[in-house]
Amino acid sequence: MTLPDARANKNLEGPGVRARVQRFGGYLAGMIMPNIGAFIAWGLITALFIPAGWWPNATLASLVAPMLYLLLPILIGYTGGRMVHGQRGAVVGSIATVGAVMGGITDWATMTGTPMFLGAMIMGPLAAYLLRLFDRAIEGKVPAGFEMLIDNFSLGILGGLMAIVGLLGVGPVLAALILILSGGVNALVAANLLPLAAIFVEPAKVLFLNNAINHGIFTPLAAIDVQQHGRSILYMVESNPGPGLGLLLAFLFFGPRAQRPTVPGAIIIQFFGGIHEIYFPYILMKPVLLLATIAGSMSGLFVATAMNAGLAASPAPGSIIAYFLVTPAGGHVAMIATVLTAAVVSFLVAAALFKFGRGADEADAAAAAAAPSESLPGAVAADTGTGASVAGSDVRKLIIACDAGMGSSVMVASTMRKRLAKYGVEVAHTPVDQIPADAQVVLTHEGLAPRAGKAAPASTVVVPFSSYMGDPAFDRVEQAIAEGRVLTPTGLADAPAAAGVAAGTREGATAATLGTAAAGAASAGAAAPASAPRKRRRKKLDAGVLPRENVRLGLHAATKDEAIRLAGQVLVDGGAAEPGYVDGMFARELQTSTFLGQGVAIPHGTNEARTHIRHAALGFLQFPDGVDWDGKTAHVVIPIASNSDEHVSILSALASTLADKSNAERLRTASSIDEVLDLLTPDEEE
Repeated sequence: MTLPDARANKNLEGPGVRARVQRFGGYLAGMIMPNIGAFIAWGLITALFIPAGWWPNATLASLVAPMLYLLLPILIGYTGGRMVHGQRGAVVGSIATVGAVMGGITDWATMTGTPMFLGAMIMGPLAAYLLRLFDRAIEGKVPAGFEMLIDNFSLGILGGLMAIVGLLGVGPVLAALILILSGGVNALVAANLLPLAAIFVEPAKVLFLNNAINHGIFTPLAAIDVQQHGRSILYMVESNPGPGLGLLLAFLFFGPRAQRPTVPGAIIIQFFGGIHEIYFPYILMKPVLLLATIAGSMSGLFVATAMNAGLAASPAPGSIIAYFLVTPAGGHVAMIATVLTAAVVSFLVAAALFKFGRGADEADAAAAAAAPSESLPGAVAADTGTGASVAGSDVRKLIIACDAGMGSSVMVASTMRKRLAKYGVEVAHTPVDQIPADAQVVLTHEGLAPRAGKAAPASTVVVPFSSYMGDPAFDRVEQAIAEGRVLTPTGLADAPAAAGVAAGTREGATAATLGTAAAGAASAGAAAPASAPRKRRRKKLDAGVLPRENVRLGLHAATKDEAIRLAGQVLVDGGAAEPGYVDGMFARELQTSTFLGQGVAIPHGTNEARTHIRHAALGFLQFPDGVDWDGKTAHVVIPIASNSDEHVSILSALASTLADKSNAERLRTASSIDEVLDLLTPDEEE
């Protein structure tokens, strides 16, 4: 499966924009997700007992307002404070949140005002942070016997002050702001413009911002709607399972044949389990499919607006089962129409993008040529920010990390727990920014790997995967544990070659790694004694495939298209391909990016373009200043012309070279043709 490589994309690294937004969104979602059960309880009571509910009951409906104004915000503030400073942070966060809650209520007699969810998200963590600063400032300076006195009074005084700040400042200001935002959303709904939100929401979901969008933005605004109308369409903007269902069905019938066996299980997990992250890798494999989910979501929202659809509570997770449970009386027809419309439109658009199956073989070829887990083992794993290693026999705790720690990570943890139970390995799931200090191995989606690398201890091995079902990384981890082999973020070493590796340090035999179990393209040599240098045999690339005249150094290209044109011309000039093959190289880029990672791209033509190939050949173009390749930076471009029988062996030989990060760096800085040829066509073991 082809996914964007995080190593060369600066926006995916810790200081990058995407990582910062993910981290902030994940923090917001982390305050909401543990309390979803309380939201559902409130939603069910609302749907059942308010005057417009299934069984109106004034006594039971009296629970709605206190839960909305008091219980839910205080739970959020408590959770946010606990995330910052443990139990003391939770207590002071709750106290501060009460002030914001009071500042948002305008009339206690009628229990009306603004639910202060956003106020809780601010006051809870802020109060806990200030308390943490105070605790650190006095650490070691409190006279013996006065610890409890100082602890209690410092918490009480700071909590009281923050409650006043919330009451007089934060609460009223946020109430006014939320009122403005709510009015704006209502105006969008009245003007039938809410569906346009899908243009921003669907791409953001694929960047793992789904929880932040749903629970950080729509849930607080939707709660106001529910209070007034008993339902809210805002609960359906991000959570609608229809677009994902339609996309997966298109994959099942018309997608790459190699991917189809994974789809039925993904459909069950996504549509009935509500784990939307399961379909994100399918979109990342072919990003143009975002058009399908955007079209599906927009269509569903048009229908929802026209039919006055809405839910009484957040459907967390976004499952069709949860949708049925939180749909108010009289709203099921509109809800079903919304989900069904989104699924049908998404399916039709995705099917059209797949050419209704006519491009399935071509898509399989693209996946085989560019997939990190199939073609270039170890060469394109996401940058986790750590070079740690660990002996599989020493692993006792494995963490599955996702954005909020309660969705896709639960699913993967359940699978890995069953697989690793016989080895005595503890498997747990956590938010990606809250990896425990005793975690030895962390499994996380490669889109979240940079964040995991920042959050994990230096000795923890962060193993990225690209698919939530059947990813080779899962097999690799189990194999390391079962056989006692050394596990690194990108592969397996034959054995613990040095004590440093077994201890999980950054030093050791990290260079002796294999790629995914599925690839089989590169293999490590026999295990060497710990005192002897490790050797491994690189698969040799036929020197005739890369003639000297096809190596070009010190080039410059302003755009990716210019680089591809230069690369294609190298093959044409060398007599390996006709000019029509260059057009096929551009067509391939429209299907899927050929960027591999470590600054390397391998542009090549589509299946149809192979008719323009005269003989197998490679080119080598070096761009010292780099070329923007769909948001990543390519310094080395290796165009490929090959027929199907030659394709595997050529990629296998490239994999053997590029799997070593040092080789990729040497290719990037090579100053002579001989140096390039020596690296790509070695004559002996290294």
